[in-house]
Amino acid sequence: MGDTPFPPVGPRGRLLVFEGLDGSGKSTQARLLVKWLQARGYRVFFTEWNSSDLVSATIRRGKKKGLLTPTTFSLLHATDFADRFERDILPPLRAGYIVVCDRYIYTAFARDAARGCDPEWVRNLYGFAPTPDKTMYFRVSVETSLKRKLASRQKISYYEAGMDLGLSNEVTDSYERFQGRLKREYDLLAPRDNFAIVDADRKVEEVLAQVRKEIRPLLADFPTMEDLVHA
Repeated sequence: MGDTPFPPVGPRGRLLVFEGLDGSGKSTQARLLVKWLQARGYRVFFTEWNSSDLVSATIRRGKKKGLLTPTTFSLLHATDFADRFERDILPPLRAGYIVVCDRYIYTAFARDAARGCDPEWVRNLYGFAPTPDKTMYFRVSVETSLKRKLASRQKISYYEAGMDLGLSNEVTDSYERFQGRLKREYDLLAPRDNFAIVDADRKVEEVLAQVRKEIRPLLADFPTMEDLVHA
């Protein structure tokens, strides 16, 4: 992972990252944190994985037609992230915002490795990306992931279930197998990349309390909008 320093343009913001399996609650917690920070007067920018206007449509078409190999899948998502980083993540960080990312480069590290790509090759693709100030890994069991996914009534997609890997002909079974691979990859990344591990099998309120506890030290002496006005 890259350790490239930010260019000396304005104050340095904070980069907060939420990672975990589908159904781990990371997206819910990221949005709750954004609201909590905004209510306390901080300037916040929120961004999601795979949302670049430049590449996301191409990725959707490739997925819909089942055309993506593991390497193509990896390269397209790296392109998506690079565009989003340059346009949406770096500018607010330079401007001194708190940037909350619902998934960051670790999503690629886990997914691409689970699909058979070389982990170090994938890391090199994202060598330009800075280390977050805090990465929270919302760890849940595969059983919980599947249960929450089914409860949401959202259709399990072909790639989400890892059907492209031929793990199983049955969607639910393939989903469990693929999510199991992802969990193993995340568990390997956790100590290497200094993740703060959050037990996401707990109630939303309990998880939220830990998230705020993890974040508070990063807010010490960090200016709110009111502070900036009176500076």
